[in-house]
Amino acid sequence: MEGDSTLQLRVFDLNCWAIRYLSKRRQERVRLIGDSLRRHRFDLALLQEVWSEQDYSDLKARLESCYPFSHYFRSGVIGSGLCVFSRFPILDTLLYQYSLNGYPYMLQHGDWFCGKSVGLDRGSCWHGGGVTPTLPPPCQLHAEYSREKDAYLPHRLVQAWELAQFIRHTSKAADVVLLGGDLNMHPEDVGIRLLRGWAGLQDAFTEATRFEGCEDGCTLIPNNCFTVKSELLPFPLGIRIDYILYKAISSFTVKCEELKTTTGTAPGGDIPFSDHEAVMATLHIQRQGQAAGAHPGTTEPTLVDVVTEARTEVGVGLRAARRQRYSSGRMAVLALLLLLLQAAAALGTLAGLAAEQPFPKLSFSLLAFLAIGVLLLAAGLHLFHTMEVKMLQGTEEQLRMALRALQERL
Repeated sequence: MEGDSTLQLRVFDLNCWAIRYLSKRRQERVRLIGDSLRRHRFDLALLQEVWSEQDYSDLKARLESCYPFSHYFRSGVIGSGLCVFSRFPILDTLLYQYSLNGYPYMLQHGDWFCGKSVGLDRGSCWHGGGVTPTLPPPCQLHAEYSREKDAYLPHRLVQAWELAQFIRHTSKAADVVLLGGDLNMHPEDVGIRLLRGWAGLQDAFTEATRFEGCEDGCTLIPNNCFTVKSELLPFPLGIRIDYILYKAISSFTVKCEELKTTTGTAPGGDIPFSDHEAVMATLHIQRQGQAAGAHPGTTEPTLVDVVTEARTEVGVGLRAARRQRYSSGRMAVLALLLLLLQAAAALGTLAGLAAEQPFPKLSFSLLAFLAIGVLLLAAGLHLFHTMEVKMLQGTEEQLRMALRALQERL
């Protein structure tokens, strides 16, 4: 290829807000999303929270003429909700499910059941007489349910670190890396700074030559009819948690020419696509005459501080997980002791040691079932928190080694 060969890549990213059977006006929103994608004909469309495979199939049938290539990523109990539609051939796919993803007993949140993941599609874009491999993975990290008491911060940091490592180790054969999704982190949060700095990603919003949309690029805004207004009271303008990130790997450069967000109701309807605003980026990709190195998003001295902060937060989560493991283990031991006492009482009755007194069979049986239930629950929690401790320990060790390597290079 010649050095002046270029490509303009238009990317659409949307968290579809729990498109499933009980979601508000689900079928209408699916139709509006499909109509918009057909009308604008983006090169890539990255969608999250499409939990219903039937909705994905409906979108695929509706978009087949303009998006001949698509893929749905399956994981967890109810599915990852991740899918991608592409005008370019998809050559290879991979799904990586994060090692930590919340707690199974937090049923009201449900993140654990969907198996939060990152999906990788290795595709190709024809331009200038050659083929440019690209990596457009849709992804979603664990939600933040409380800004003040964020019990899931250690899990989200583990996910951000694994996502950064995933990108570093899978992008070596690519020319351009694109990452789009709902990262559930504010731009200044340690997790997003860790992801950008360690993976060398650039933020399309901060790098865009032109921007059009919600103020400060917010993607969760109070005047959206589907948002929970009380959760955004501390943020009158809204928050930015949906991103399009990118970097060039080999002999290519990438610049964001334009970034847009939706700002209200979808064209042809009286409702938005989702409780999240869609993010749309136009990227200018150009091949240079010689190979270019990766462009880190954060300088090494700053990255040292970011990794240190992340390691500290993971350490806090590790200590909390150890306390929960101890509490569940103690509960299991107490339940086991209660069962042993009941067994001893039953054996004493059978041996005739208490023949002069009637044996309360109903109360004994109820207490035994209760003890067995507590034992099984406590044992399951102890096992889960043991695995959580190991995952947090592993990430803390990886962050320690990364920090040592950064400090040696300074």
